[in-house]
Amino acid sequence: MNRLTSLFLLAVLFTGCGTQYPRIMMKTELGEITLEVYPDKAPVTATNFLTYVDENRFEGAVFYRIVRSDNQPGDSIRIAVIQGGLYEDNHPSMLTPIAHETTEQTGILHKDGVLSMARWHPSTATSEFFICVGDQPELDFNGKRNPDKQGFAAFGKVIDGMDVVKKIHQLPVEGQYENPTVKILKVSRLN
Repeated sequence: MNRLTSLFLLAVLFTGCGTQYPRIMMKTELGEITLEVYPDKAPVTATNFLTYVDENRFEGAVFYRIVRSDNQPGDSIRIAVIQGGLYEDNHPSMLTPIAHETTEQTGILHKDGVLSMARWHPSTATSEFFICVGDQPELDFNGKRNPDKQGFAAFGKVIDGMDVVKKIHQLPVEGQYENPTVKILKVSRLN
């Protein structure tokens, strides 16, 4: 049994006992964000994220992309998110891409504060994630943000620190990219 499968089984057992969902502390240079992850609803995606956390693979990660209404001139479907992760193609800490879990499968919709995986095409998500600022239904299954209409794989949410998320969301950008980026100083489990 590989490590990812073991973590998945532990996550399912952990959440199936009525115990609290895994909570993650993301300490940024602008403040702390506390996340809750749902391995019972989005097992593949949540287990992938928890593997990055547990194996310290987010070391050196940053928030680097801000999408808001004033910086999407070519998009007819507008969204509001902050995106973070390793920010480097083929980063040495990057794991292999995971299967895509749609919001239709998981029931986790892209509401304010929801944590989701960034991707190009279905089953290309690895280490890059985003947090919704406000409700973003066009990111759900059948949403219009992506032509494939598969949406993005939501797997958790912010339970404390949306003030930090909003502070990051208001930073100056060049296009949609921050310069400089916001450093993620530490990502660790709280339980």
